[in-house]
Amino acid sequence: MNRYLITILLLCCSNVFMTFAWYGHLKNLSHRPWFIAALVSWGIALFEYLLQVPANRIGHQVMNIGQLKILQEVITLSVFVPFSLLYMKEKLTWDYFYAGLCLLGAVFFLLRAKLLA
Repeated sequence: MNRYLITILLLCCSNVFMTFAWYGHLKNLSHRPWFIAALVSWGIALFEYLLQVPANRIGHQVMNIGQLKILQEVITLSVFVPFSLLYMKEKLTWDYFYAGLCLLGAVFFLLRAKLLA
């Protein structure tokens, strides 16, 4: 399988875990002490790291660190928006759209040598 595709798939999966680790406790554990939420989040984050570390190692074979970071940020927003809308029941605002446009601009500038070659 293509290293770009493997990297993207692993980063998508790792971001699902990380999004729940960072924000899921706001819905599920808000009635519990913060240290309980921190321990649960830490446990969830372990699975994120088990996917994220190999993703970054594979991705770094075909991308520089800046390209890898911007890819991560685009994936993060792509996972976070549905999470916040569907799971956390937040309202969709234009800010998500504008943030996405900014990230697309960042993607273009970091990948333009490959895109325009």
